[in-house]
Order: sequence, then structure tokens, then C-alpha cells
Amino acid sequence: METISVEALRTRSFRNLADGELRLGEGVTLLWGPNGAGKTNLLEALYAALAGRSCRTRADRETIAFGEQLARAEADVTEGPERREFMFACARDEGRRHLLNGSPAPPDAARRRPPLAVFMPDRLALVKGPPAARRSHLDGFVAALWPARAEARKRYSRALAQRNALVGRIRAGAASADSLAAWDRELAEAGVELMRTRADAAEALAGGFAAAAAELGLGDEASLRYRPRSEATSADELAAELAERRSGDIVRGFTGHGPHLDELVIARGGRSLRKFGSQGQQRAALLALLFAERSALVEAGRTPPLMLLDDVTSELDPERRELLCARLLAGGGQALITATEPAHVPESCPRREVPVRDGRMLGALDAAEAA
Repeated sequence: METISVEALRTRSFRNLADGELRLGEGVTLLWGPNGAGKTNLLEALYAALAGRSCRTRADRETIAFGEQLARAEADVTEGPERREFMFACARDEGRRHLLNGSPAPPDAARRRPPLAVFMPDRLALVKGPPAARRSHLDGFVAALWPARAEARKRYSRALAQRNALVGRIRAGAASADSLAAWDRELAEAGVELMRTRADAAEALAGGFAAAAAELGLGDEASLRYRPRSEATSADELAAELAERRSGDIVRGFTGHGPHLDELVIARGGRSLRKFGSQGQQRAALLALLFAERSALVEAGRTPPLMLLDDVTSELDPERRELLCARLLAGGGQALITATEPAHVPESCPRREVPVRDGRMLGALDAAEAA
């Protein structure tokens, strides 16, 4: 299978960034410069170009530079001889668009670019935030590792929406409670498949997570475990659980049981890092999770994720910085790292350095030269 890689990023009126082009090579690219220079904005622009949305905000218009009407980020992607252009565009009066080769990006666009692994302060919500963030992240990993099995979540989501709509009609007196039986069965069949898929994904990650967490300072007691809400192992059992809870669901007006309430538990010494972890431990856990996903994808012959690591070395001692770089180099693929000084990334880590000042990539092509 051909590896998918990113060749270049171009930005126009994106936050504080000067219009210009950043060329990416294989391996590590280091963006360095003072705080506020625009390093994080470059990572966000690349993510937006590839994923069609910001990784930092839900308010897309925040990406538009002050005084401008349109922000744009474009990424050139190659897979063997095939070349693709992904583009994120956000206009103040129209909202955002995501394009692939000039046309609206199709639902399977994620398969045509590298998976994305993001480490930013904003992303700590993946460890310390509510379970929904971890469920969504685990489902995204499934889609990258086993694309065919990603359909389980879609089936479950469709069935859940239909059942919730019916529960609402029953609560309003517009339908009979007996009509829930068919949707209980549909939801149960999709739900059991989804639980199995998530359990397999968590198992694929657990060993790599523990190893990476130990290297990053969490010790030998770090763990990652899938904890389903239901104890059912078959569709019949889950359908029976749903039937037992129908009256409560009708009172609430929605389905209160099933995989949409499951949890991915990230812990140290049996204690949830969400509740009891320090910020440093939560940072290490997030990084360990990203490296575990990367290892699993590489072992499965998938394209390694593009690693977007913001200020990742600032809280690591010299030894752990070396271990971090060794992991980055071990699996191939591409990584963009930001730091305030080049010395924050060990000399043993081969990289291309790009100084960033006042939103400009020094040494990179500016917009006029790229045209």
C-alpha cells in the first residue's frame, strides 16, 4: 500500500499568519519561535485543510484574520503518483467549506489523507473531559485502523436517533410504547457490534499505551480500558436490557442505556486520570495514547498518522525528550513539532527547522514566490 503524505501547506488570511507556503518533508519538521509567533496557528491550519474544521474552536470564523473576509488553508497530499489538494475555506458571510480537488469533500475524504494525531493544550479534554470525547476519539481510531468496521457506529447512531424520536412521540401520546420493540432490536444488534469493535480497539491500544506511558513518566501502572455501560454479550441480551428500561426512557424522553454512554478509562494505579491526574500526567497520557495509536496503525500496515505536536517537549526532562524523538523516528511518517527554541528538541532528532516570527515562516516561500 502506498504511503499518504503531505507535501505543502498554503495559508491565506488565516489567523495571524502571513500568506505563504510551508514545505514538508519526510520525518520531523520543527517550527520554532517565540510565544505568539504563529506556530500553533500553522498546526491548526494544516489540520483544518485536511479535516475541514479547526482542532481548536467550533467557531470557524475565529480563523479569519482581523479585517479580512475569508480564511483559507490548502494542503497538497500525495499517494504514490496521485496528487490531491485539500482546502478549508471560511467566509464571514458563508461559513466554512471543505474541498477536495476543487469539489466538496466526499464523506470518505479522511481515507484520502493521513490520519491526524494532535497534541495541544486544548486537546487535554480528551483525557480530562467528559466520556463523549473519548468515545468519539476511539471511534475515529477504529475508522483509521479498520475502515469496514466503522459502519457499526453509523448504524448505531441512526438507530438511536430513530428510537429517541419514537420515545419522544410516545411521551407526547402520539405513539404506543409497544412500537419500541422493533427499534430495541435494531439498536441492540448495532450496539453489540459497536461494543465488540470498541473493545477490540481498546485491546489493540492497551499494550502500546502502557509502554509509552511508562517512558513518558507515568510509571508501570498506567492503563487504558474500555468500560461499556451494558453487560450484554448478544443482541438478545441488550434488547432485553432496553425493554426493561422503556418506562424510564419514556419519562426522560430519550434512551438512557447503551453504547452511547460507554467510557474509555485512562488510569494510573487504578485511579482515573480524568479525576485524579495532574496536568502533567494528563499531558503524558494524551501523548501516550497518540503514540499507541500510531504503533497500532503502523503494525497493521496503515499510513502512519501525521503528528501535530504543539509545545510537546516543554514539560519533559532531557531523557524523556530523547525517548520522545526516538518514538517519532521509529514508525516513519511525518511530524510537525513546535518549540520556542530549537534546543528543546534533541540534536539526535533529524529535522527540518523553520523559524516563525510574527506569523511569517522565515526561509519558507511567501505567497508571491509560491505563485
